[in-house]
Amino acid sequence: MTPVQSFRTEHDLLGDLEVPADVYYGVHTARALLNFPISGMPISRHPDLVVALASVKQAAAEANRQLGQLDSTIAGAIITACTEIRDGALREQFVVDQIQGGAGTSTNMNANEVIANRACELLGHQRGSYDVVHPLEHVNLGQSTNDVYPTALKIALGTATRTLEQALRRLADHCSTKSLEFADMLKLGRTQLQDAVPMTLGQEFGAFAVTILEDADRLGEVSALIAEINLGGTAIGTGLNTHPEYAALVCDHLRAVTGLPLTTAGNLVEATSDVGAFVQLSGVAKRSAVKLSKICNDLRLLSSGPRAGFGEINLPPVQAGSSIMPGKVNPVIPEVVNQVAFEVIGNDLTVTMAAEAGQLQLNAFEPIIARALLSSINHLAAAVNVLGERCIEGITANTDHMRDAVLRSASLATALNPVLGYEAATALVAEAIATGESIPEMVLRCALVDEAVLARVLSPENLCGLSGSERAR
Repeated sequence: MTPVQSFRTEHDLLGDLEVPADVYYGVHTARALLNFPISGMPISRHPDLVVALASVKQAAAEANRQLGQLDSTIAGAIITACTEIRDGALREQFVVDQIQGGAGTSTNMNANEVIANRACELLGHQRGSYDVVHPLEHVNLGQSTNDVYPTALKIALGTATRTLEQALRRLADHCSTKSLEFADMLKLGRTQLQDAVPMTLGQEFGAFAVTILEDADRLGEVSALIAEINLGGTAIGTGLNTHPEYAALVCDHLRAVTGLPLTTAGNLVEATSDVGAFVQLSGVAKRSAVKLSKICNDLRLLSSGPRAGFGEINLPPVQAGSSIMPGKVNPVIPEVVNQVAFEVIGNDLTVTMAAEAGQLQLNAFEPIIARALLSSINHLAAAVNVLGERCIEGITANTDHMRDAVLRSASLATALNPVLGYEAATALVAEAIATGESIPEMVLRCALVDEAVLARVLSPENLCGLSGSERAR
């Protein structure tokens, strides 16, 4: 027999509403559940955001207690409830949809209600005993959604950005390791998918490492922008209903709670309406995604085959590639990174449009910015980890195949330009393509240069511009 669910009645400006008795959220959250059945993705899917919300509420309670604005017993219960949530408790109670109207008000209300009801329990009262701990009078004291939500989002993004930066640096290390492993493996470079001049496979992977590190550095730079918060500005940045010392003090407490180098914006009115830091972060994430996708395109090309493609490298086989073709193995890890990159690029447009749509003293579209940015950064970090651990780390090279392609390539004539001149080298290329004879064979057969000169010109050191240290390896 199905048990009968019990309810408690809560009240807001629209009237009474029944809320399930066993939940920690309240009437405002319950209305948001009715109003925004949009994505089916609750804010709890982004744990960093839930932790950030609890951190903001804890810092506010500590600041208000210190300033004498909040009873010490109530503040203590709120702080304990926030600490529990930061440690992972009550995650499932953060239920409002990530996509919501109201500039994040539903998210703020959800946090206020969960914290208030847990604080009521801690003080020995039932959930809904808002005469003891009130979601708005106590938990939200000195705050507005308009300073709580962007501050929490910046904290969550700060955590996620550090995770992505660390993942990129590990991926760069994987590429650097391969660069050393492949340092003396000669291969053809290509431009516009046509044979270009020789290089080493180590140089190719070394370039991957450098370009990845560049993006890790850019993430470090943008982290400073998202460390500036508007907490204490309340509704529009004027600090209405706060103690004169509150903004500075709450930032101090929030730094202590989060361990992040947070600072209060110099102009809270500007900081409340501006979302430029989110646009900047999204742009950096997009840049990284585009470059990672290009690397994955290269890996798919270089490993294509195994018989009828480039076949220069072998990606580690991680799963069967076909339900009909026996033995087929696909480059599934680069493919999944490509798809994450496409998502990040699309999310960047979402962030751009949402930022542009802000009006006057507030941007009402921060919830979609939050969803887009948190998804982009978290998915990208996961994809980067998979790329390094499930793909790059296990790549092997087909050394003989690469060297044979170099020796067969008519592009070797480029290295003879200083010796023979461009016109004579061009004639060599035309004849090599027509006859299938290699450039070295033709040069020696026609006695265009002696064997010693040819060996020097076509040496890996000369062809690939290797430094002394690279030659020694």
